[in-house]
Amino acid sequence: MSTADKSQYNSRITPYVFSCWILAAFGGLMFGYDIGISGGVTGMDEFLMTFFPKVHERKLHAHENNYCKYDDEMLQLFTSSLYIAALIASFFASKACSLWGRRPTILMASLLFIAASIICGAANTKWMLIFGRVLFGIGVGFGNEAVPLFLSEIAPIHHRGAVNILFQLLVTVGILIANLINYGTSMMKHGWRVSLGLAAVPGFILFIGSLVITETPPSLVEMGKEMEARAALQKIRGVDNVDAEFQQIVTGCEQAKQVKRPFKKLFKKSGFPALFISTIIQVFQQFTGINAIMFYAPVLFQTLGFKSDASLLSAVITGLVNVGATFVSIYAVDKVGRRKLLLQASIQMFISQVAIGAILVTHLKATGSLDKVLAAVVVVLVCTFVMSFAWSWGPMGWLIPSEIFPIETRTAGFAFAVSTNMICTFIIAQAFLSMLCHMRAYIFFFFSAWILVMGLFVVFFLPETKGVPIELVEERVWKQHPVWKKFFKDDAKETTD
Repeated sequence: MSTADKSQYNSRITPYVFSCWILAAFGGLMFGYDIGISGGVTGMDEFLMTFFPKVHERKLHAHENNYCKYDDEMLQLFTSSLYIAALIASFFASKACSLWGRRPTILMASLLFIAASIICGAANTKWMLIFGRVLFGIGVGFGNEAVPLFLSEIAPIHHRGAVNILFQLLVTVGILIANLINYGTSMMKHGWRVSLGLAAVPGFILFIGSLVITETPPSLVEMGKEMEARAALQKIRGVDNVDAEFQQIVTGCEQAKQVKRPFKKLFKKSGFPALFISTIIQVFQQFTGINAIMFYAPVLFQTLGFKSDASLLSAVITGLVNVGATFVSIYAVDKVGRRKLLLQASIQMFISQVAIGAILVTHLKATGSLDKVLAAVVVVLVCTFVMSFAWSWGPMGWLIPSEIFPIETRTAGFAFAVSTNMICTFIIAQAFLSMLCHMRAYIFFFFSAWILVMGLFVVFFLPETKGVPIELVEERVWKQHPVWKKFFKDDAKETTD
């Protein structure tokens, strides 16, 4: 961040703005809780006996195939139905963000999540269960669209990375809480109902939060409420002199008003770099293999020979690592930048995945299990993988797309990012158990090949956005980048539409 920017954009962190950051970030906790709860519930015997008896029979078989005992399309649909629903919902959420604002969209997400948790917790049939998951998905679509945008738009420029990463931090906390709850409820009668029903708690906290937080100044200006926008900006900056930043927001919104169809503008030449980066980074985030590990950590550890309780405990360990490493990202992202974190993590993740694959290929057969020492080594390698993801591709997957679009295409562009994330998450969730069955340990080499491609992508194509005011990213980042600047040569000739 330049000295001029620091002098123009004054701010201080007040208790109110800090509470806004935390309360909004509970949208991430909802998402993380659902990621964590799914894998634990699908490993519980009572849940499987109630809804997936064939899977339970295979699990109990004396000579079960380690890699195939959980391979069931309907079981995978239980996990993945949420993500296809979130994919579709993200486009409606984009429209809601533009028409009504970020705050009402967050409110809708919380209500959907509360309703879904009640339905899933009370489910008596397979289709009632999946209907509840679809409602979860709609809530996730609305929350994942609105919350990262909200955080980026209310964050001070010099803390934008750290504030936005609060979303990912709460995702990791949600995963950890879910793993702890699954560990406790696995020994209870109807424990799966408790696990699924408790999803209402983060939903309720987000609901309360949506009544407390302010609307973002850019959203208020978009809706023609300039006086309210200035007051909101003064409130979240904790200072009275916000003239420079407010004028920048107003200028950006006036330009945005000239664009009647933002989705069409996204597909113009000058819109391509941000759209491409924001969508491809979502593909890469999911094809690291992280959600495969986090969804099915208990199942994966059972595959390695851990007992049910021990596998859930191992998942708790990875959850703790996930949370702790995310704090590294909060500390470092606005100091060392986005690119360095992504490059370092790509190396660490690649080594971890290759090592896991090598151990399993050579030592884990279709039946039997790993010896205790090798199983412990695999858990350590999974932790090093999760650690590096948590301070890089996890938070950057939400941070970078939320800060690289101009305001006229921000909600539309971010909707593509969210929907791409959900498509890829759906693919991994729906296919992972079948891939594990057919590819066996070679699945880890599959993911490591993706990680290698990701690292090369960062080197050649990803620009640095550290310290750049969000309204000036196009001028200072895209138009200066050796690859992407050519997309803006004819920018003046493009007419608004």
